[in-house]
Amino acid sequence: MSRNLVGVLGTVIVAIYAIGSGRMVATDAEWYRSLPRLAWQPPSSVFGIIWPYNFAMLVIATWLVASRLSNTNQVVWLVSLALSVIAALSWARLFFQSHSLLAAGFALVLATIFTIPLLVLAFRASPVLGIAFLPYQLWLAVATSLAFGFAAQ
Repeated sequence: MSRNLVGVLGTVIVAIYAIGSGRMVATDAEWYRSLPRLAWQPPSSVFGIIWPYNFAMLVIATWLVASRLSNTNQVVWLVSLALSVIAALSWARLFFQSHSLLAAGFALVLATIFTIPLLVLAFRASPVLGIAFLPYQLWLAVATSLAFGFAAQ
């Protein structure tokens, strides 16, 4: 598989993620603000910082994986990225549009699991990249705990 093709495909997947999640999250912001605040819920300002970082890091990671790792690793990257994005977008739809909080939590469990191979491959491509990828993995874990926390209320 061409390294440029892997980079472009990964960038398109991340763009779909960014645009899709942005549109779904914006559908019912008032409903989200009406939920009781959880004790471990980060302040709103953190969301505005972490998401642009995560999306940029995913694009950079895609291109580094494309340029440094084998074809097999590139395919694993793209498949894992696509599955993680599908699960994350499912969360956004379930949480913000359907208000199915428990199902949304399980969608994030899947997104977090599908992201584990991405973390491994990021470290394989570059230890610095692997460290830069950790905030995304941690953010998914926090988001998962928040989804289940909201569902338990």
